[in-house]
Order: sequence, then structure tokens, then C-alpha cells
Amino acid sequence: MFLRRSIEAVASATALCALTAPTASAAAPPTYTAPPAYTSARHISGAAAHGHPVYDHAKPAKEPPGALYGKGDPKYDGVWRQSLALLALDAAGAEPARKAVDWLARQQCDDGSFTAYRADTGKPCDAKKTPGDTNATGAAVQALAATGGQEKAVRKALAWLDAVQNKDGGWGYNPGGPSDANSVSVVVGAYAAAGKKPEKAARDGKSPYDALTSLQLGCDAKKSSRGAFAYQPGKDGELAANDDATAAAVLAGAGSGLRAEAGPDRPLKPLSCDKGADGEEASERGDGGEAAQAGAAYLASVLDGHGGHLLAATPGAKGAPDYANTADAVIALAAAGHRAEARKSLDWLAARLGSWDKAQSDPAAIAGVMLAVHATGGDAATLKGTKLLDRLVATGPKPARMPDGEQATGGMTKEDDGSGVLRWSLLGAGLAAGAGVGFLISARRKRER
Repeated sequence: MFLRRSIEAVASATALCALTAPTASAAAPPTYTAPPAYTSARHISGAAAHGHPVYDHAKPAKEPPGALYGKGDPKYDGVWRQSLALLALDAAGAEPARKAVDWLARQQCDDGSFTAYRADTGKPCDAKKTPGDTNATGAAVQALAATGGQEKAVRKALAWLDAVQNKDGGWGYNPGGPSDANSVSVVVGAYAAAGKKPEKAARDGKSPYDALTSLQLGCDAKKSSRGAFAYQPGKDGELAANDDATAAAVLAGAGSGLRAEAGPDRPLKPLSCDKGADGEEASERGDGGEAAQAGAAYLASVLDGHGGHLLAATPGAKGAPDYANTADAVIALAAAGHRAEARKSLDWLAARLGSWDKAQSDPAAIAGVMLAVHATGGDAATLKGTKLLDRLVATGPKPARMPDGEQATGGMTKEDDGSGVLRWSLLGAGLAAGAGVGFLISARRKRER
């Protein structure tokens, strides 16, 4: 969720976009200008895929629409947080309110793309002032495909993504920008959610996995960084390990989107750099799947080294835990088939949710944790007694149906006591025996499409 980068990375990406945007055509698409108000190393609407909003929402520009989740200014993250909220509701077995789904669908531009947020959907999108955003588009596709009933919008969005794919097989944040691991991951998730094979989305013979593997650190890197992914190459083409980008690449390599299911259990397999008969080290990065496994081994090692979590990359936050990226890592590891390792970090999150202010009322943060629970095979509605679904519902429109078949009551509730745990256990049993069966069948059909 996943999906963020540091302030330096945002600035670097902006500069790279400006330097590398196509110049052969007078109609070359404009490049991304980083918004001024972000306050940490998190995803900015899609400026760093898989992310959670990191802006100072204390002074919103205007009151958000009633169909939108979250009370903060949606200028930079409206589409992103709405998409994550809808995905999390679906993962928990709740049916989102129709007005919430319609709000997201109306954010789409005529060309099929989505931007971070459109305050007035009655006005045409201006590609010169606000170009299409691959991250917002990819996340919206995933949400609309999951909730259903928006096939036309999904097709238009995928057609736009096809049209703006880079020659290396990847995508940048905006059309014309250099490919980055996070953007590629969100778009791969969009294709997967829509029932299309990401590897078939090729440009000039290059697939998204070609773009990703070109960003993976190999045997020439120091041992502790081998298998990791860079967000983008540096100015001189060098690759630097980036934990957030690695989580994104692992998720993409597993062929999954943000609403991931746990993959078949498998052991961790670090990047192999054994010397061959000629004495040269032979990297075994292979295709996207093999590369993802090497990335997963790196990610698990980093998490284990920090006691189960990732560290924040924000300037001034040295040594501080990165809750949202940790949730992203949980999703990625589970999707890649490493559920045991994923659960260790999920347990770490569960024990420290009270220390994470965004986990109280930020819809994207709450949704990220819910999707992490779901990816490890748990009930996305709750985590160790914390009613995540109730927290999410309290930030926006009431769902049309809750997992128990009732309409949501809304409002923040206290954490479960013993009786609450029993009630949720009985609810889970009832779902498995009744309405849950229909939901599982529906979910399976979505995955098979």
C-alpha cells in the first residue's frame, strides 16, 4: 500500500522527469511537480506508489465531499485513499456505499486516467496543468475492479496505462517520466485485479518485469543489499537499496495487487551469487517471480534485523519505525509465499498500533493494516482486538452492508473486551457457514476474471 518514497526521492524523481521527458514531439506530456506540503517519507497520492498520505491536513483547502473517506484535504491523495478504503472494505467482506464507489469513478478523466484529485469533476481534465497519474490510476483500477459494476471505467483506465507505458516496459509517476519500481508495482496490480496477465503488457518487447529486474541489485552489490530493489537509478546509473521499492517490487513479482492473497508457502531464497565454472559470480535473478523471491529474502532480513519493522527514511526521523511501509512489507511477503515472516511483522504492528497516530483515523493507514491482515489469511476487520473496520467506517460513508449483513452504524468504538472477542469469533463462524460462503465464491470469481 502500497507505496511511498523519501522527500529526496520525490525531488529526484521530479528532476529526472524533467530531464528525461520526451522532446521529439511538441505535445510531449508535462512532468510531475512535487506538491509542497508533504511532511514525511510516505506516498504522496501516487508520487510514490503504495502509499499512505503524509501531508499536513490541519488546514484543508476545502471540506472534502461527503462520499470521500478521511477528513483531510484531498488535494494530493483523494483518489489514493479512497481506493485503499474501498479495497479494505471489500477485503473485510463489507459492501461499500454506492456513493463512495461513484465518487471514485467520477474522478476519472475523459482519456481514462486519474489524477490525485479533481475538485470539480464537471470540468474537463487539463493534462498540461495536471497530467494523468499512473499511481492514482492503478489504485483506482484495483478498487473499481474489486467492487464491481465499473467495467467501462476499468477498460478506459487500462487503455490509458497501455498508451503511456515506457519503452523499458515500466511506468513513471507521470507519462514521460522514467520508470520507478513503485509505479510499476501499482500498475501491475491494476492489470492483475482486472484479470489480465501483467507480463503480457509489453512495449517494444519489454514487459513490466523487465523494468523491475533492471532495478534489482545483483552480485556486484554488497552482500547485505543483494536482491533489494532501487526506486530508480541514481544520476550515474547506480542502484541503491530501497526498502519501500523492494516491497513494491516483491508484490508485483508475485503478480498481485494491494488486495493480495497469501501465496503458496515457500522457503526464503536469497539471491544466489555462486561462482560458476569460469570463476565468475552468476546472479540468479531470473524472471519477475525469481527476482521477487530474492527481494523477499532481502526484505525479511531487513525486517528481522530491526525487530520486525522497517525504519523511516524521513530526514530527522533516523531510527524511527516506519509503520506504513512495514504494513506494505507484510502484504508483499505474504503474497510471495512467506506468511510466517509476514505474520511476525504483523504482530509487531498489532502491538504498536496505539503508538501510530495515523492508525486512529487516517483511512489509508487503517486500510493498509487491514490489507496486511487479509494478505496473511486473517480477518481484515480486526487485529488483535482492534476493530479496524469500525475505525475505517468512522472516517467516511457508511457501507451498504457490513460483514454480518447489517448496515454500518458508524462512529468510533472502543477496543474489544473479552465479550467482544467472543462476539467476533461467533460472527466469523456464522460467516463461514452462511453469507461468507457466497463472499468467498464472489472473491474467487473476481480473481479468476
